[in-house]
Amino acid sequence: MNNIRRTLLYLGSLTVLLLFSGYLLGGARGIGAAFLFALALPLLAFGWSGKRVLRTYRAEPLSAESAPEVFAILRELCGQIQLPIPRVYWIPSAAPNAFATGCGRRRASIVLTQGAVEMLNREELAGVLAHELVHVENGDILLSSLTFALASVLGLFTSGVKGMFWVGSARDPKGESTNPIVFLTSALLLPLSALLIQLGISKSREYEADQKAGDLCGNPLYLASALAKLEAGSKRFPMHQAEPAAAHLFILSPLKGKMALLFKTHPPIEERIARLEEAARAMERR
Repeated sequence: MNNIRRTLLYLGSLTVLLLFSGYLLGGARGIGAAFLFALALPLLAFGWSGKRVLRTYRAEPLSAESAPEVFAILRELCGQIQLPIPRVYWIPSAAPNAFATGCGRRRASIVLTQGAVEMLNREELAGVLAHELVHVENGDILLSSLTFALASVLGLFTSGVKGMFWVGSARDPKGESTNPIVFLTSALLLPLSALLIQLGISKSREYEADQKAGDLCGNPLYLASALAKLEAGSKRFPMHQAEPAAAHLFILSPLKGKMALLFKTHPPIEERIARLEEAARAMERR
């Protein structure tokens, strides 16, 4: 299923879910409010989601003067697939990772963490950048932005309900509110957010991006080596500010513990590496 059909199916399913939820909460008026929200969500994804994820991770613009090797690789890779060179940002974090965001080929951005730039050699960095460029070329970032916008709105709504009932409520020994409304809101909306992200993001897209990136950068082992380093580095330097709503954007999930189990947005890293190694062997046999 191509990304346009997948996006339309996702939007249709989401609209039905919102209308049903609106009816349960407010009858006919609730349906009207839910319909307006469904209409506004794509506009929110286009105009807001990319900027918000950059602000969330305090991403800063990266120039060709400050990172000549990164831009040299991008010029070479983009030239092969006739893709405009995207804007580049970096996150001042030791946690090694990368992602692409935006709403189209001409509005795309690639984000690298400081840890990734420092940890990867030129070939491995080419593999990672090729992976993100494939997501841009395939149109994956549009669906990812839409999913991020929805998950963010659900997260903000959950936080708002918690705040409404936080003051004056009883708390357990860990300081968490024991108000049943807070508990029910978190218990319902967090899994719903995870479900919607998993419905909107197909794990097969990571396998496809890995495969095409291996061809684009010239050797699948470049990306395989990069994934192994990123996985090992993320265990040493976890991304403490990782946000579940944006986890699916990254080349490997920055979430750890229970959140990583709930938001299963990526296939196993071992399987991805094994497929890349098999692709390298097939390339040698040609």
